Amino acid sequence: MTPTFSKTILIVGGGLAGLTAAYRLHRAGFDFALVDARERLGGRILSVGADDEPSIDGFDLGPSWFWPDMHPEIARFAQELGLAFFPQHADGAMAFERSPGSAPEHYRTLRQEPQSMRLVGGSGAIISALADRLPKDRIRLGTRVTRIVRTDSGAGLQVHVLHGSAEVIEAAHVIFALPPRLLAQTIEFEPAPDEAFRKLWHATPTWMAPHAKFFALYEKPFWRAAGLSGAAQSMVGPLVEIHDATTASGKAALFGFLGVPANVRREAGRDAIIAASVNQLGRLFGPEALKPAATLYKDWAADPLTATTSDLAASGHPTGGKRKWVGPEWSNWMTLAGSETAVHDPGYLAGAVAAGEQAAKKLIESRKRPETSGT
Repeated sequence: MTPTFSKTILIVGGGLAGLTAAYRLHRAGFDFALVDARERLGGRILSVGADDEPSIDGFDLGPSWFWPDMHPEIARFAQELGLAFFPQHADGAMAFERSPGSAPEHYRTLRQEPQSMRLVGGSGAIISALADRLPKDRIRLGTRVTRIVRTDSGAGLQVHVLHGSAEVIEAAHVIFALPPRLLAQTIEFEPAPDEAFRKLWHATPTWMAPHAKFFALYEKPFWRAAGLSGAAQSMVGPLVEIHDATTASGKAALFGFLGVPANVRREAGRDAIIAASVNQLGRLFGPEALKPAATLYKDWAADPLTATTSDLAASGHPTGGKRKWVGPEWSNWMTLAGSETAVHDPGYLAGAVAAGEQAAKKLIESRKRPETSGT
């Protein structure tokens, strides 16, 4: 097994946090290499077209909203990257499904404060913008990290990966920009991390992992002409929360979060869930909703590069706050930078940006000190 990169900063995970760290390091003139087990960048950010393939003007199967007043970091970052955003459509009445067999009730929608915003082109636009600003030869997809070994000399790390065949990447430091729980379950360490920190990683809920989203795409947003906002709440299901997912370019859609546990979704199967979801939209929005041009479905709990067995049941949201994620035996060699590790807004887009920027800042500052002193 021959090392493929020399001493450098290795970033594991090509989602928003990992790409943000890479972007900041690259702008500061630091060498990096980024690997991701997926064959695409974005992680839990996935914007697709009607064909279910990644699109530059897509529907968000992962995160979609941010709130500039609450999350100024993501608004600032989007503006820095030249990205535009637009408000979530909320004009019109909200539908409410109280019980099986009962007609939907309608209530006037109150203006949400702070207002939810979406990126033009979908959340994937921020991934594309970052990727376009990074050297392509420093990014490797379809590369899964299995083991990390600290060398006896203490001069660096050997990172074992699978990319068709087994390889070893040499690195001076590793930024793990992936959920702590996924890190704990999928990567071996030598020496082993302190057990208290492994327990912390295992105990941290993975944002999005227990959830599933369904989309129904239409020729036009017909519910708007009927005075409906496209928003709905249901105590019947299978969708429990529904919103207008029409894109900034006018591609019409409704989407909903499944209120069915992951194990029940798995037993029911994709086709049954899609059929039940379309039927529910028909109950709420009328017969036009029964004939979508296309449907999209993403069950994050069934994605092994997102969810672990511990994520199959919803276990709350990451709590944030200042804390140590790595013990002294590894603190000089690795940094955790998944969105869940952010001090503020963990699990949100803003948290991913903050975690990635903090990881890059830490390394930039630590490595500039000896240069300043002339050593």
